[in-house]
Amino acid sequence: MTGWLSGLPLDLLLSPAAMAVLGLIVGSFLNVVVHRVPLMLERQWWGDVAAQLADGESFQRVFGSAAPERLVLASGGLEKAIAGLQPLGLAKPASRCPACGHRIRWYENIPLLSWLFLRGKCSACGTRISLRYPLVEMGTAGLFAAAAWRFGAEPATLMWCTVLAVLLALALIDWDTTVLPDNLTLPLLWAGLLAAAVGWLPGLPLLQSVYGAVAGYMSLYLVYLFFKLVTGKEGMGFGDFKLLAALGAWLGWQAILPIVLMASILGAVVGLVMKAGGALRQGRFVPFGPFLAGGGVVVMLAGLPTVLGWIGWA
Repeated sequence: MTGWLSGLPLDLLLSPAAMAVLGLIVGSFLNVVVHRVPLMLERQWWGDVAAQLADGESFQRVFGSAAPERLVLASGGLEKAIAGLQPLGLAKPASRCPACGHRIRWYENIPLLSWLFLRGKCSACGTRISLRYPLVEMGTAGLFAAAAWRFGAEPATLMWCTVLAVLLALALIDWDTTVLPDNLTLPLLWAGLLAAAVGWLPGLPLLQSVYGAVAGYMSLYLVYLFFKLVTGKEGMGFGDFKLLAALGAWLGWQAILPIVLMASILGAVVGLVMKAGGALRQGRFVPFGPFLAGGGVVVMLAGLPTVLGWIGWA
């Protein structure tokens, strides 16, 4: 180990306990990501709608006539409404209670501890704070600790923790909205290819990473095409293809089938349980992304040979 890392006690800094603490902090940030990224995307989509409504030439090409005046007026109204919104990003505005607008102070935003100290309620109005916030923080802590145990006190552990954090964020966003944002799936995909190219993924050369990305995308895309041909309906979204491509880039093409198998079985079980319990309304579906992400996490932390042994393919 060379450079500035040589003077640091990596065994301590990258131990499971230390990484669990880091996971609590990152988990708190992931709660913000999961809440705000879909809202930021929706703003962008409404902006696209306003721009499309204002495009008279496009309307003429598609519909063969001039755009009605009401559409032009609607586009202007949308643009004004969007321009009047408060700026929204991951860092600003500061977190507030959605019920009363109370600004969350720094000591009310300490991962896990603040929720326990406040007894899961807003300090100003007493509105309950969702249990999901501390659960996400603890879940991230558990994943980071597992990564430290799996990969050891090496800088690569931080890389794998980053992958785990992105997968958790994607799983939660997809569960909430049935959307897998490109601004998370595509960087994850390209980062996996880059990691393979520079040799950060021992045992996974660049060509195998590329094969994994292609196999991940095309396997689900072909299923999508077949399902649409047979039923006339779309059985999954393109975000699922990109997510599995990203997992293939990080884990190799051999991991694709085990991931899809685990995701399909668990997704089917959860869907049946939700339907039996009345939690799955008519016409709604269980998003596939959380289960793909979960399968990827299992392969990542258990190791591909172990997972293949579980299903008898070793």
